[in-house]
Amino acid sequence: MPKNLPIATFPDGRRVPALGIGTWHMGEDAARATDEIRSLRAGIDLGMTLIDTAEMYGSGGAERIVGEAISGRRDEVFLVSKVLPSNASREGTVAACERSLQRMGTDRMDLYLLHWPGHHALEDTFAAFEKLKADGKILGWGVSNFDTEGMQVVANTPGGGNCATNQVLYNLDDRGVEYDLMPSMARRAMPLMAYCPLGEGRLLNDPVLNRIAAGLDATAAQVALAFLLDRENVIAIPKTASPARIAENRAAADLVLPEDVRAELDRAFPAPDTKTPLSIV
Repeated sequence: MPKNLPIATFPDGRRVPALGIGTWHMGEDAARATDEIRSLRAGIDLGMTLIDTAEMYGSGGAERIVGEAISGRRDEVFLVSKVLPSNASREGTVAACERSLQRMGTDRMDLYLLHWPGHHALEDTFAAFEKLKADGKILGWGVSNFDTEGMQVVANTPGGGNCATNQVLYNLDDRGVEYDLMPSMARRAMPLMAYCPLGEGRLLNDPVLNRIAAGLDATAAQVALAFLLDRENVIAIPKTASPARIAENRAAADLVLPEDVRAELDRAFPAPDTKTPLSIV
């Protein structure tokens, strides 16, 4: 029997599966829409009920795909979307949220993120988030692509204490966040959301990772995801439009990495021993 998915916990106590589904590049080609919807629904069936999207993805197309996938199943899903920095003024954030909700056919989001730092004052963006929360349009909010210094700015901004998460690039081949960002977020009991957990697919073809995976009777994707799921309060959100790949990703939660394998991964994909700039794609 498959194990239960590991759980991540937000500062407000809400708990979610630590393995979710990303949607970057979905909604860009009508010919792929059916497969994308089937994949998302398959993930929900397997317990990967956190779905991450953004108004930027496919210029709203990904949100429409998500809306189709969760139709009739909204209460099963923890729904995350993001506002573009160019829209993140006080009024613009509210308007962008309304458009996203309409595209997804829902009256609320579980989490709404600022996609990356922009020119609008964070105080205004956070005030808009708090209004949306008070109105029941979102249940929580956070940021994305903020480095350690940026998260300190968040903490020092009025309302910033309510920030629930930071979504950043994190995978075996890019472990820079482990040096200072992850520890600082852990001190705030704030989960880290890891996008591109498979390195935009590059890790799938890595010869060392494939050799390690073969020794575990697993795939490279499963080992890369299991590495992240071993981390406390890290949420991985791999994207795929293949129901078969969704099942493969789900099986990563059942994979136990022995201590010697963890050591081998550390040698092959070492964590930084100095501060590095935050990677963004």
